[in-house]
Amino acid sequence: MRRSFWVTRSMIDMAVCVTILVAVFCGAWSGPSLSFAEGTTDLYFGTEGTPQGPAAPAPHETVYSRVGALDSRLLVWFVTQQHTYFGGFVLALPLFCALLEFLGLTTKKPALSLRYDGLARDLAKVALLALSVTAVVGSLMLAMFLYFYPTFMKYMGGTFKSFMPAYAIVFVGESLLLIVYYYSWNRMAEPGLKWIHAAIGILTNIFGTTLLLLANAWAAFMMSPAGVDAEGRFLGNGWHLLHSALWNPLNVHRFLADIMSGGAVVLAYACYRFFTSKTDGERAYFDWVGYIFLFVTVCALLPMPIAGYWLMRSVYSFSQSMGVTMMGGLLTWLFVVQALLIGVLLLGVNYYIWQSMARIKGGERYQPYYQFLLGALTLALFIWLTPHTVMMSAGEVKAMGGAQHPVVGNYGVMSAKNGAVNVMILLTALSFLYYRRANRTMTVSWVKTGNILIGSLYAIGLLNVIWLSVYGFYLPAKIRVGLSSPQAVTTLTVIVAGILINRLMLKGSIVHGPIQWGKIPVRGMVGLFGLAAAFTWVMGLMGYIRSSGRLSWHVSELMADVSPWAFTPDLEFAAKMVTLNMVVFWGAVLALFWMCQRGQEPEMLEEFVEDNPQALAPAPSQEAQT
Repeated sequence: MRRSFWVTRSMIDMAVCVTILVAVFCGAWSGPSLSFAEGTTDLYFGTEGTPQGPAAPAPHETVYSRVGALDSRLLVWFVTQQHTYFGGFVLALPLFCALLEFLGLTTKKPALSLRYDGLARDLAKVALLALSVTAVVGSLMLAMFLYFYPTFMKYMGGTFKSFMPAYAIVFVGESLLLIVYYYSWNRMAEPGLKWIHAAIGILTNIFGTTLLLLANAWAAFMMSPAGVDAEGRFLGNGWHLLHSALWNPLNVHRFLADIMSGGAVVLAYACYRFFTSKTDGERAYFDWVGYIFLFVTVCALLPMPIAGYWLMRSVYSFSQSMGVTMMGGLLTWLFVVQALLIGVLLLGVNYYIWQSMARIKGGERYQPYYQFLLGALTLALFIWLTPHTVMMSAGEVKAMGGAQHPVVGNYGVMSAKNGAVNVMILLTALSFLYYRRANRTMTVSWVKTGNILIGSLYAIGLLNVIWLSVYGFYLPAKIRVGLSSPQAVTTLTVIVAGILINRLMLKGSIVHGPIQWGKIPVRGMVGLFGLAAAFTWVMGLMGYIRSSGRLSWHVSELMADVSPWAFTPDLEFAAKMVTLNMVVFWGAVLALFWMCQRGQEPEMLEEFVEDNPQALAPAPSQEAQT
């Protein structure tokens, strides 16, 4: 019965795929290709070309009617955000599965290998069901765009017409590979076939990443059109159409955001199961799951501010007015909220790391350092979220002599914020080093030298980041933005080098006891659940900021939305919509988990505990933290 359900669901997947293919190749984007004899110039690259696509619609063609009192823009916003959430979830889960399966294949401890493999299989089942939901929501989104914004879809479809077959093939290919990946799990469990199965997982992720890149091309084109002339006509160079000014930074930014979002959902599920577990074995297992996925999510979080600065630097390079609108105008306070949330994420990660030491014997010796780290993190957070200008009345502005505070305003510029967030990232990495040492006594002969080396590395890195921030105050704004690159390189160098040196120092160390999974304080898991909520909220807010930078333009400077009811939501309205989207998404995802486990415990816990009862015992520190 269970297999019949999954086969039926897979057939639904294929039916949805066929529906999308029909929509792609039929009425929505049908029509002869346009070709013109005269040559013209690429709007962004400046190269010559012959127009082969439709021109951007005139303003009178983009006046869309409302359906009664229904605001179609809000409805499309809601459905599109749900599709983005689920799309990121479907992208992240197969990646997690492949990573866990690879860890299971490479680890030398059989119990840990089975634990990794079982968790990967459970997540693959969820990914398969989430793919169906993504396809259904995507079909609904496509139908809504065609109905509510026919002129926009006709232009975008005509411009990107040559990429539609590739998009459909990649989507169907990922669906088929994910189905094969899950259903062949048990049949390819032998050591020789297991590597082939892992290769299928890698191929699935290649298709999924390609799908993300193709989808990002639309969003990047809408913000920074390329490959078209001044009238919006496609000039025949597909690479220029894809490779707009924001495509590369947007790809990195959204890939990391999808990893964060997918990891956050698994974190929330692990916390929920931890609180509802009835046995110590289940509690230990889901405590371990939470730790593993926090590590994966943090790996995506740490470079996220750097990716965000790269994206905004590219925005400023393409259109200074768009950059000012997003970071110094209408959307400024949304960035302040985003900064606050990212700061809370980094504080929450540090809080969880230090609470996790309660499950490690010997971790209490590092507790005195926590107060100093917390103070430095809080100071950096205050600088990170300080706005450049303050909301004031006309009388207050007159009394102060301008909108910028003479003291506080200095900390609101990007130079100070760059330094603050890099300091927070470095201190978070330092907390992780303390956690790795918590239950160990090092025995290598060069312990003192290694500690001096790590301390010097962090001191020099922090001083360099702070110096570059101070130096930025003496540079023009257009040059100051470039200082984010050396700061990012400094931060990544210190983190990687510190972890490698610390790992070498831990070789042959004395272990004071294994990690007692399930013994973490309840407040630590509550904090982890809050982190999961903040991750998804930040993703929704960042998506809104990026889209709103276009203001009233469907395609920047080419295609405007002149509907009289169109508007750019303010901070309060945007916050409510992002929260609504987050709550609905979480409810749907928890329902997916419930459907996958209805009437049974996770396969990992049933089969693994019966055949390997020692697997849920506390794992040795070295393998468990790899």
